[in-house]
Amino acid sequence: MKKILLSFITLGLLLCGASCSRKETRDVEKGSISLIPKPQEIVEKSDYFQLTRRAAITLDRSNEALVGIARYFNGKIAPATGFELPLEKHGKIEFKLTDDAALGDEGYRLQVKRSDIILTAHKPAGIFYGVQTLLQMLPPCIKSGKTQPRDTKWLIPCADITDAPKFRWRGLMLDVSRHWFTKEEVKRMIDEIAEYKMNVFHWHLTDDQGWRIEIKSLPKLTEIGAWRVPRVGQWWHREPRQSGEEATYGGFYTQEDIKEVLAYAAERYVRVIPEVDVPGHSLAALVSYPELACMNAPEAVNVGNKFYGEDENTLCIGKEETFEFMDKVLTEVAALFPDEYIHIGGDECYKGFWHKCPRCQARMRAEGLKNEEELQSYFIHRMESILKEKGKKLIGWDEILEGGLTPDATVMSWRGMEGGIKSAKAGHHVVMTPSEHCYLDLWQGEPSVEPDTYSMCRLSDSYSFNPVPDSVPAEMVLGGQGNLWAESVPTFRHAEYMVWPRGWALAEVLWSGPEHTDWNSFYPRVEKHFVRADEAGVNYARSMYNAIITPGKAEDGEMEIALSSELPDTDIYYTFDNTDPDHFSPKYESALRVPKNATWLRVVTYRGGKPSGKVITLSIKDLEGRISRGK
Repeated sequence: MKKILLSFITLGLLLCGASCSRKETRDVEKGSISLIPKPQEIVEKSDYFQLTRRAAITLDRSNEALVGIARYFNGKIAPATGFELPLEKHGKIEFKLTDDAALGDEGYRLQVKRSDIILTAHKPAGIFYGVQTLLQMLPPCIKSGKTQPRDTKWLIPCADITDAPKFRWRGLMLDVSRHWFTKEEVKRMIDEIAEYKMNVFHWHLTDDQGWRIEIKSLPKLTEIGAWRVPRVGQWWHREPRQSGEEATYGGFYTQEDIKEVLAYAAERYVRVIPEVDVPGHSLAALVSYPELACMNAPEAVNVGNKFYGEDENTLCIGKEETFEFMDKVLTEVAALFPDEYIHIGGDECYKGFWHKCPRCQARMRAEGLKNEEELQSYFIHRMESILKEKGKKLIGWDEILEGGLTPDATVMSWRGMEGGIKSAKAGHHVVMTPSEHCYLDLWQGEPSVEPDTYSMCRLSDSYSFNPVPDSVPAEMVLGGQGNLWAESVPTFRHAEYMVWPRGWALAEVLWSGPEHTDWNSFYPRVEKHFVRADEAGVNYARSMYNAIITPGKAEDGEMEIALSSELPDTDIYYTFDNTDPDHFSPKYESALRVPKNATWLRVVTYRGGKPSGKVITLSIKDLEGRISRGK
């Protein structure tokens, strides 16, 4: 009876072996292909293509890029299927480059028919992105990394897809200074972003809490600057290094490590943009080379304790040795990284020590600079000149606007969109990455049930991102990116939790374009990709299921509490009587008044009659405090 039932289910359903539940096998039905990012055009069919070990790949074997993509595809499917596809002249899957320039450098057309699959593109990058789409059309257990039963049927829904990206810069930044991530973890993140058609990995390599890149001509940067004493606890509230403590936490990437990462990224069509954050955020460099400080360099790499304005973390602009140091650093960075851009930071530069420094003041007088903002601009101009000599372009955070922007700089706008708008109107290319949409280190839901951080950026906030504001020339906006600052991200597992699913939202905005976004079609696809992430062992946040609790004041001055959710099909239940809520508790219908003498509010969300979000418990005093703090 069991065999008969299973045979019946296979008619029109997507079977993916014992590791996939029956619910997860139904994606072959028309209208249920769950792709992120959403293609520009898709026509779904009712049939399917069955992938077997006999389904060889046809391509131009003289084209090393296409052969590399076929190797990549086999590497993705082999662990689960137990087979790789050979390259043959008459295979059922064809990778083909065409003269159709309308597809651009990254566009593709994917035709999945019952008999064969044809993937065409103008450039190899388009073939690679078509492969990502193809992999997402396979059952979730393709990502399990474990060989599935031999009788598994690998069925791909038939469809005709034409697709190309809206923006050419679709990035993610990973801060490896505040917390150390290994070479293998960096490669894993690059692989994860490539699967969602993101094409820029911004590598934040230096900061106050660690220098992570080997500079052979300046060995102390990694001998000293890459290490700090171990600490846990809340960032900015940690005890500074004490006398006698050994600096054992940290690490750095050798130049050979970096070459390995770059080769790995290139195979996945991901550009790697290095960041050396100067002239501020340089405490680790000053500890390594104290002579670069204005007055007194700190004695130890910062551990996450407060220091801003107290300990020097800014390079001295009055010393010519600073520019000799930067030339050595940028010479080796430029030789290592093939991309046209090098990011020099330029953000949050404390200028108080420059104001007190006689050498910096002498530099200002000699150069006719009116203030310390113009002194920073002087430094940035010299960085641009150094980079130009090495055939590179300068990109920096929007603070590089202060004191006057260098002629050919590209601006990465993080303090809202204003810096990007100003730069674009002045004829500079910009990458938009405003914190309210793109900072992935922020809370993604109710703070009381989220890991510690300092502000809010929900999944729906990331999905509502539009990189091109009104009145800005669209051609000046290269695209956007998500930024994961790592102050409160001590492990790679937690890094994944913070990036996904907000990274999927940004991937769709930047590939499909804001005009093609639709929240009501997006979040169901996110739920399907949760299943894929589970199979791959990728961590992610389920914060979109949690209730949103918003206290405020009613007209009579009494506290009133609004409850809501990011997802429209959500029921919310609550209690004030110190019991845990469930679907037998009062259901939220309108703003709540707090009963007399109540001490706690507890809230839970349900979808489809089952609990979906976490039980949230907040004291009435905490809710009152949120009102007084305006949060």
